[in-house]
Amino acid sequence: MSTPIEYYATGKRKTAIARVRLRAGTGEVHLNDKALDDYFGGHEALKMVAKQPFAVTETTEKFDVLAIVTGGGPAAQAGAVRHGISRALCEFNLELRKRLKKAGFLTRDARIKERKKYGQKGARRRFQFSKR
Repeated sequence: MSTPIEYYATGKRKTAIARVRLRAGTGEVHLNDKALDDYFGGHEALKMVAKQPFAVTETTEKFDVLAIVTGGGPAAQAGAVRHGISRALCEFNLELRKRLKKAGFLTRDARIKERKKYGQKGARRRFQFSKR
């Protein structure tokens, strides 16, 4: 049995979903067919968040990342990419899991918008109570 050429994983955060593929390469990151710098623009913090798993596992320039990201906002998308890269790195080498788990990159951030309930104005907001 041969080792796969690319590693696939799905990362999620809030309502953002990132389908991530890792290939052996030079460290280029492409999100929705755009370079990381073009996709997140001037948000240096978001670029750093997306690359964190490589820094923790010391695999910075070993892989190229191709990701398709949908849903959520920019911060949630960066978190989803980080989650996906972390999962794909675990698929590449299971020994990296310990470091990624300790850094908290394998935990899915499940916070999503709470649904509106019937007979109410919002998820938690009620109509004003009138005694008389």
